[in-house]
Amino acid sequence: MNGFAWALAVFVLIHVGISATGLRTRLVSSIGIGPYRIAFSLVSLGLLLWLIHGYGVMRADPFDALNAPFWAPPAWLHWPAVVLALFGISLAAAGVLTPGPTLAGYEKAGLAKPAYGVLRITRHPFMWGVAFWALGHLLVNGERFALMLFGALGVMVLYGTRSIDRKGRARDPEAFARFETVTSNIPFAAIVQGRNKLALGEIGWRGLAGVTIAVGIALFHQSLFGAPAFSTSP
Repeated sequence: MNGFAWALAVFVLIHVGISATGLRTRLVSSIGIGPYRIAFSLVSLGLLLWLIHGYGVMRADPFDALNAPFWAPPAWLHWPAVVLALFGISLAAAGVLTPGPTLAGYEKAGLAKPAYGVLRITRHPFMWGVAFWALGHLLVNGERFALMLFGALGVMVLYGTRSIDRKGRARDPEAFARFETVTSNIPFAAIVQGRNKLALGEIGWRGLAGVTIAVGIALFHQSLFGAPAFSTSP
């Protein structure tokens, strides 16, 4: 495997094999939640930098097998992919800006208030935002590396939603059960089932910030990543 593949494999491994398992509990009990989060964040950042570097080296090598096409996406998938990616980035950004019991550092404080804003859509807005972003990119990128990168990240974050729910139930069973009653993991499920309602006014500036970030990334996608977001032209 090349550097990109190794970095991606280790990145997914520590998030699924440590953060989403009992190993995290043992580490937290040994060193404390604060030091654990600092160490985990630093390791994740280091792996992310390795992944970015490995990606650049891999993409610059025309003979790298990961650049070979796995499938040929049809042109009509372009705009559905753009919509999914824009919605995903907007949802993820709004989720980061909305403190709640599924956001690191706000687990206990978030349970003291009812579900609001983007949490009405899903109690895991950041995770699902990344999943929608990944799906959008999978629709229009047929190279082998794209299947590995976006597929792995998408599966990782969706698995992470279950892990976060499990931790929440263990941390405060009664309070988290009340939160689950009025929210859903799957986006819009609680709203469709009548357990909550969409309140765009509560999303407010957080939603606008998310849309602004998403559109900004799309506008500069060509210069940042070498491919235009709003055009099928190379």
